[in-house]
Amino acid sequence: QPENGITYSLEDAVETASKIGYPVIVRPSYVLGGRGMEICSDETTLRYYMQTAVDVSELENAPVLIDRFLSEAIEVDVDAIADGEKVFVAGIMEHIEEAGIHSGDSACSVPPYSLKKEIIDEIESQTTRLAIALEVVGLINIQFAIKDNEIYVLEVNPRASRTVPFISKAIGIPVTKIAAKIMVGEKIEKFNLKKGNKNTFAIKEAVFPFNKFPDVDVLLGPEMKSTGEVMGIDKNFGLSFAKSQIACGNSLPVSGTAFISVKDKDKKN
Repeated sequence: QPENGITYSLEDAVETASKIGYPVIVRPSYVLGGRGMEICSDETTLRYYMQTAVDVSELENAPVLIDRFLSEAIEVDVDAIADGEKVFVAGIMEHIEEAGIHSGDSACSVPPYSLKKEIIDEIESQTTRLAIALEVVGLINIQFAIKDNEIYVLEVNPRASRTVPFISKAIGIPVTKIAAKIMVGEKIEKFNLKKGNKNTFAIKEAVFPFNKFPDVDVLLGPEMKSTGEVMGIDKNFGLSFAKSQIACGNSLPVSGTAFISVKDKDKKN
């Protein structure tokens, strides 16, 4: 896990963040869709967040969670089915945007398009061990981050995730239907699970409502903004990604002026 802490007051949050080291990602308890989550790069930003985004009076019952932010890490979603004894890893999805963008807003690829085989094998092994240790019966979703070839566990959710319909289409298996049968007592081995659509890439892309809400900040972050998703599938990553962009209405112009911006830390001295 990334270093983390649970805080119950403004000063507690400042002290915890200084021990963890900036940047940190902060979020209120009991939220969905990344609501209220933010990446804080220094103490000033954290203090502003705690004073404006969080009801400090309710911190005793709903503390703020603080994690070290893994900058420039690769995020991975995994969906699997477990019956308490065996685990079927339905899909390992590599996010195209780096960690820090909410999983619902990230495009992702099945199979992973840049991860080494040993990393993929280890993710599958960790998913299996976690599902067995937690005695999951049914669906499980796990979010990992890979930084400097080290695997970090971000979240383990013993439930269906928003990626299950996408995975079902990508591998040609009715994942939800099978998981429901396992939840009422059937075993994985009964289904003889084999992934279809081999030698293909499936890309999930998010759809955003920015054309209907022109004043909304289009910069993506840990708080989810998408309102739908599309899928592109083909024999290689490039064609699959292109199809996903066409499906969600992102067309590249063939003429005109392009504005290119590079952040300071990516500029070479």
